[in-house]
Amino acid sequence: MEFLDNIFLYGTSIIRSIITWIGFDPAITNMIMAAVYTVAILVICTLVALFYVLYERKLAGFIQYRPGPNKLGPFGLFQTVADAVKLLTKEDIVPRNADKALHFLAPLFVFIPPILALGAIPFGNKLVAVDLNIGMLYILAVTSLSTIPFFLAGWSSNNKYTMLGAMRAVSQKISYEIPVIFSVLAITMIAGSLNMSEVVGMQGKLWFVFVQPLSFLIFFIAGIAETNRAPFDLPEGESELTAGYLTEYSGMKWALFFLAEYCSMFVFSAMATTLFLGGWLGPVLPGWMWFVLKVHVLMTVIIWIRWTFPRIRVDKLLEFNWKILIPASILNIFATGIGVYLFNNFF
Repeated sequence: MEFLDNIFLYGTSIIRSIITWIGFDPAITNMIMAAVYTVAILVICTLVALFYVLYERKLAGFIQYRPGPNKLGPFGLFQTVADAVKLLTKEDIVPRNADKALHFLAPLFVFIPPILALGAIPFGNKLVAVDLNIGMLYILAVTSLSTIPFFLAGWSSNNKYTMLGAMRAVSQKISYEIPVIFSVLAITMIAGSLNMSEVVGMQGKLWFVFVQPLSFLIFFIAGIAETNRAPFDLPEGESELTAGYLTEYSGMKWALFFLAEYCSMFVFSAMATTLFLGGWLGPVLPGWMWFVLKVHVLMTVIIWIRWTFPRIRVDKLLEFNWKILIPASILNIFATGIGVYLFNNFF
């Protein structure tokens, strides 16, 4: 069991030993290991996206009493591969008056925030690329950059529908970042640390979801809105904006936005698992398996919500945030502060 629990640590140790044995100095060794971690994170993002595209289609079929993909390969496992080949061979159409450089860069930039965030999330005990003392602050900072690619996509397309979709995305993401930050702040007040691994370690006896249920609920709802998942997928708005900021994208560029969406969902679920559900902590199984199982449960709930609730109006979306989520998160912070003060002084 100890071997399975530390199998990835053993792998990185072997790679580092080989690099050192070849004769590289420590600085070059650290650079090579950073490249190894980056490639590993890219592989995780790609596999997560490919798996959950198929998983969502199968789950949606189950919810709607239909089979879902079931023709290519056993249980339709090769359907996502076929879709990827189809998208790669589709013609890339760019509007004549678009800013071609930014139009090309936006689908690439959209992957940067989730990749940077995954580097600071612990998948197991010591199983983290960069164990930062300000890990929570770092993740909030890099994920807030996700508004930029969506704005670039909308503005560079030179289309009024894409611009309106981009402005919806920016307003929605900036607004819902506030309750996310307040929810994380409540956890920070209890844990007394911004280090993600230390937060997990403090949940050995009791997960923070039982200490901060309101904070978890706010974080979960705001996180769904941050990732543009239904019923908060207003930036696309097919019924009134054609496809929002995606209107002028085709082929693989279009697919990259959706792959990044699944990667962002995984980052959000990983954060929720780390902050509220005890991270890798659990009996019998290796820690990284517990982490993956908890993340998978949250991803399943997000997909379930997407195929259950209808899309709401944009004004109601923002009203729900500013009139309900933010006041509730502020009250939760005050209650948490009082609770922490009483606990530190009287217990």
